Parts: sequence; structure tokens; C-alpha cells
Amino acid sequence: MRREDLADADCGIAQALGVLGDWWTFLIVRDVAGGTTRFDALQRELGVSRRALTERLAALVEHGVLERRAYSQRPPRFDYLLTAKGAGLLPVLIALQDWGTRHLMSDGELTATADADSAEARRVHELVGRRLPEIVLPGPDGQPVAVAATDAWSVLYLFPGAYAPQANAYPPGWAEIPGARGCTLESTTYATRYPDFRAAGVRVYGISTQRPDQLADFSAYAELPFPLLSDQDGRLGAGLLLPVFRAGGMTRFKRLTLLIDPTAVIRAVQFPVTDPAGSVTEMLDLVRERQSV
Repeated sequence: MRREDLADADCGIAQALGVLGDWWTFLIVRDVAGGTTRFDALQRELGVSRRALTERLAALVEHGVLERRAYSQRPPRFDYLLTAKGAGLLPVLIALQDWGTRHLMSDGELTATADADSAEARRVHELVGRRLPEIVLPGPDGQPVAVAATDAWSVLYLFPGAYAPQANAYPPGWAEIPGARGCTLESTTYATRYPDFRAAGVRVYGISTQRPDQLADFSAYAELPFPLLSDQDGRLGAGLLLPVFRAGGMTRFKRLTLLIDPTAVIRAVQFPVTDPAGSVTEMLDLVRERQSV
């Protein structure tokens, strides 16, 4: 099949490839999702020629994957932002990352964690010093929450999945997946230590890829005093290239925690988390240490 025939094929994969073109295009979408939205910054990150980048950005705008938003009139300069159509590619990016990490960078084992010296762990710890992309996630009540809101320190703990007992929603073999268990313990430990975090002026959010209604049921069951947010559309996961695995037919976060300063910059990362309850105390110590500097 010729490249020019792809857009007319009766196959969704072929049609998508007709728009996305080559691997540079996927990397452009990846970086835009992560908050790199300006031409010069994209060129620096990707190391692609100006001509090649111009052509691919123009094609993505033409196909409605990106939109241009002016931030300077003289000279004319634009941010390139994902449209709703472009955001629909985020689960594809996450799936590619999961496949590459599991089958090309590892031994193919299904796991909800990683070795401390793995490439996955190095990538996550390189997030320190990076600003969170401007992402809004729905809470258990469906109301949007700006994850990167400034003016206070925040702790974001990301977990594979937690359900109220009556939901009976854990997939078969959940207990046998390394690192999957412990989500309820982690959440209830954060609930117990929540007054200490609040006394330190820190917000706490739990985040998973579950639906908001599932998170609402679990939050009510566990009597959590802080909100649980849903990244079911992959905006945070794709924006930061966070570690994931698949179980029960859905993509799930590997357990990790981020400490965010009042300017929305990541200041500390916990990954891998091997002690869900102990990691809460460790994070509270990190909060106090950072604030005393």
C-alpha cells in the first residue's frame, strides 16, 4: 500500500497513520501534551530541523490534531495546543510507552512497580525540576480540579486502583501482580496523616485512571478527607510519561508520588514505592524538609 493511499483505506489504523505520518509526529504530540508548545522549544527538545518541524506542525494543524494560539503579534508567534481530536491520541501514546517499557526495555513481565535502577525509574526521577503541564482532572463529584494550581504545596499520590468492597471490581490475579496491592492502605494512611499535611499547608490528591464514580464510591467507603482525581483520559499520564501497566482491561498507574511546590514545579519523586504506608511518613518528612530550607 502506498503512503498516499492510507487516508482512503477502510481501516482505522491505516487512516490514523495517514495523519500521523512518522515517528517525529508522535514525538511532537508527546511533547505538546507535556507542555512544550512553542516552536523553538519543540525544536530544542526534539533535535529536528526547522523545515521538518514546520511541515509536521502544519500537517497536524491541518488535520485538526493541534491548534495554533497566538502569544505574540509582532513578530507573529504561536503556541501549538492539542485539540479534543489531538487529546484522543493520548491513550495511544500511553499504550506505546507501556509496550515499549514492558517488551523492549524489560523482560515482558506484568508488574505494577519497577526496579530502582531501571530506565523507567530514571525517567520518573528526571521529572524533578519540571513544571506540571496545565491539566484539569475531574474529582469524584465530576467537578474539575486544576492539578497544577499554584499558591500552595501539593502531594499527588498515584495508585493502580482502589475499590469499595461492594464493587468487587479488582481484576482476577490482582494480588499476584507485583506492586499492585496496597492502594487502600496507602489512601487510609494519607487520611490518618492528613491533619499533619494540612498543618504544613499542603494539599493532598490521590489520582488513578479509574472513573470518577468508582473513586467516589471508594472515597466514601474509606472516608477520605481529600479528593481523588480521575485521569481516565490519560492527560496527566501522557503529559508526564508516567509509568503504567495494564490489568483488568484498563491502563493503570504504577504507584508513585510527586511533591509539587507553589509554582507547580515538581520538587521530589517517590518511585518505586515499595512500602505504601511508610511512603506517607517519608513524604511528610520531605515536605517539612523542603519547607525548612
